[in-house]
Amino acid sequence: MHRTRFDRRAILKAAAGGAFLLLSGQAFPRLAAAGAVSPGPEGRLSLFNTHTGERLSVDYRDGRGECIPEAVSAMNRILRCHYTQQVAEMDLRVIDFLSAVDRSLGGGNDIHIVSGFRSPEYNEKLVRRGQGVARHSLHLQGKAIDFRIPKASLPSLREAALRAQGGGVGYYPGSGFVHIDSGRFRTW
Repeated sequence: MHRTRFDRRAILKAAAGGAFLLLSGQAFPRLAAAGAVSPGPEGRLSLFNTHTGERLSVDYRDGRGECIPEAVSAMNRILRCHYTQQVAEMDLRVIDFLSAVDRSLGGGNDIHIVSGFRSPEYNEKLVRRGQGVARHSLHLQGKAIDFRIPKASLPSLREAALRAQGGGVGYYPGSGFVHIDSGRFRTW
């Protein structure tokens, strides 16, 4: 049996090299910036907005994991507030979270968007109507998505989101959707 001998100098060199790669961003190029979710080398989503009837199938990351600006812009548009038509910049961490859930269920699923970005006007309207929405919802910051996947059960969507641990996971079986956000990991 061959044994490799590691001396103190070799260990320090390896540690310094690893620290350099991590600090320079070369170890994981431009993947999920601050979360447990890794989007994989390519991000592909098929979205259907349940309020507007719009569909979008898009590769939003290239083979190196870099975002494709035109694709991100198209996703921002389909995830806009359907009430005011206001488009906001969605947090890529919640997009990557959604992609991770999709991949864990086989990928290429038709993802039905119930809510993406929510304008302050629309959010306040829902609060006044007693719709059970948070006054300071992460939807207002483009950091939350409510969705369902018709070919997957809601419990399986919830479990996939919990396994990904990309942020908050809310379960709304009465309303027929799962909520994910790029906030801290928590469940309800």
